[in-house]
Amino acid sequence: MATPVPTSRGALIAIEGLDRAGKSTQCDLLMERLQREGKKARLQKFPDRTTTIGKMIDSYLKSTSQLDDHAIHLLFSANRWELAAKILADVNEGWTIIMDRYVYSGVVFSAAKGLGYEYCRTPDTGLPRPDAVIFLDLSAADAAKRGGFGEERYEVPKMQRRVREMFQFMMEDVRDEGDWKVLDAGKSVEEVQGEIWGLVEKAEEFAKGTGLRSIA
Repeated sequence: MATPVPTSRGALIAIEGLDRAGKSTQCDLLMERLQREGKKARLQKFPDRTTTIGKMIDSYLKSTSQLDDHAIHLLFSANRWELAAKILADVNEGWTIIMDRYVYSGVVFSAAKGLGYEYCRTPDTGLPRPDAVIFLDLSAADAAKRGGFGEERYEVPKMQRRVREMFQFMMEDVRDEGDWKVLDAGKSVEEVQGEIWGLVEKAEEFAKGTGLRSIA
């Protein structure tokens, strides 16, 4: 028997980009606007550092522990899987979920370190697929000029350049999915916010009467 398609589900939106591209700022502004408009919405950050797995990841990112590259990649994926059921349930109950990073960051950061691209993608197969992936594009050089850069393990210019290259490769690889939108993160906060809002409205309209898809 086919699963009934929810008629009023929420949208699933992923905000992606380099470190210091303004993702968290834009997620917070987006949440404020959604709530002002009376919409049910919540923010989900990845990694979620509050879970048991998330605490292990947090220790690694702050360079207070060491893990093999394969092990940390699988932990990032496990962190997404342990929250997948709640995300799916909330979306089907009409909540719009804004994700500060998601699968795509997990893939490109590990691939940038030298792990195989297809290997990096495989553990996330079957997770909820976003209705829109909004990529905040910023050069590694500009990202390095922003406040707080260098506080965590991956925040070094060479790594950020490689990550940006891998994001560009991944966008080309999944272009047929049509979910990705690239925005210039070098614009003003207000300009970027306005562009994001327009994309979110389109994603919410798309979500009406459609079921949430899975990542292939």
